[in-house]
Amino acid sequence: MAWLYLIIAGIFEWGWPVGLKLGLSESGLRWGWIGFSVLCMVASGTLLLIAQKTIPMGTAYAVWTGIGAVGAFILGLLLFSEPATLARFFFVGLIVLGIVGLKLVSTH
Repeated sequence: MAWLYLIIAGIFEWGWPVGLKLGLSESGLRWGWIGFSVLCMVASGTLLLIAQKTIPMGTAYAVWTGIGAVGAFILGLLLFSEPATLARFFFVGLIVLGIVGLKLVSTH
């Protein structure tokens, strides 16, 4: 169950960079998106806290940030037309390999 909490925590990590990106416009702050970011941060951190009861802190943190980074990368491509270069995909792929590797060697 701890791994499920950790995965969901990582998914909530996607929300706060998107909310921050959308939370600032040329006309000023957009408080709804800022609030969305804060909500995602709280949910993500809370679920990480619960997951760390069972999963070692270093493993949990690495997986959590990895899921967040990969999700933010994909959302950046889809929502904000960020560059989709082969090099970027290669290095994000290395993050995915690291996440899978940590799960495979985890005893929890």
